[in-house]
Parts: sequence; structure tokens; C-alpha cells
Amino acid sequence: MALAARLWRFLPLRRGATLGSCRGQCGPGQFRVSEVMRNPGTFKRGLLVSALSYLGFETYQVISQAAVVHATAKVEEILEQADYLYESGETEKLSQLLTQYKESEDAELLWRLAWASRDVAQLSRTSEEEKKLLVYEALEYAKRALEKNESNFAAHKWYAICISDVGDYEGIKVKIANAYIIKEHFEKTVFSVINSHG
Repeated sequence: MALAARLWRFLPLRRGATLGSCRGQCGPGQFRVSEVMRNPGTFKRGLLVSALSYLGFETYQVISQAAVVHATAKVEEILEQADYLYESGETEKLSQLLTQYKESEDAELLWRLAWASRDVAQLSRTSEEEKKLLVYEALEYAKRALEKNESNFAAHKWYAICISDVGDYEGIKVKIANAYIIKEHFEKTVFSVINSHG
């Protein structure tokens, strides 16, 4: 509102400005050029509306960019917490932290979620039913991580590991068929690591 008040000061409108007659040639609410020029109030109103629209759009863009920067910083924070929990051996806390972000579109979060789900499945106190569910969830997270960033070596690694785990529930034929897929993803992991380190 303060911005609008400032603009009104710079664009004072004449009191009693009225619409000119169009004599059937203009649509409702439209003006002829000569009428707009004779009535500077109408021109100033249009200019004010345009200026406010532009300022509103610019404000939206600035806020959107700030939100993206904040979201990136937040992801980095979450990744640091996840790595700390992993190094501390806090498997269940790690899983709880990352499960909050299971709808994420970030490959780094998704492969860590696959990793955490698989680790919880490996715990001795995890029931067989829950273990199977976690193994399949881990595979889905790893698959989504690869879809988001196919060049991420960790996503390839965890996808290969999760496919191997799923093979335990699918039978020997599937496990053998998956061996080629597992090999391919481990090769991509090694290739990515070698390329990233020189």
C-alpha cells in the first residue's frame, strides 16, 4: 500500500475525470486515443496499473529466487545431518530423518534414502515382512535418484545393491538376470568415480 501511495503522489489524477463517449465505435470500458490524451487521468490510471503489475511480478521473481537458494541450503543441511547420523551408526534416526523427504526430487537425498532403507532392513530386529517392504522401497528410491541424475555414481551404486537385495525375494532366475544389470551399474559407478578424480 505504501508503494501505491507513492505512485499516486507522482501520478496525481484529476478529480472528476470521466469516460469520454465512444458513440458506438468502442467497446465497453474502451477509449479512443484522442479521449485518453484529453483525459490525462485515464492515462495515469493505466500507467499506475501497469507499474503495479510490473512491480508485483518483479517481487514474485525475487521471492522465488530466494526460496530456491533457501531450499538448496536446506538440502545441504539435511545431507550433512544424514552423513553425520550414518557415521554415528544411528541407522533408525537416519531413516526417520530422510523419510520426511521421500517425495524429494533431489538425487542426493533419494540415494541416501535408499541407503537408509536398506540399512534398516539389514537390522536383526527388523521383521521379515518389514524387511521385504524396505528392500523394495529402497530400490524405488534408488531408481528415482537415477532418474533425477543419471551421472550420480552413488545412485548407480545403491541401485545395483538394491537390485541384488530384491533378487533375494524374486527367485534365482531373476537374481541371475539381474546380475548383468548389477554389473552394468557397478561399472558406471567405477567409471564415474575415475572420471571425477582425474
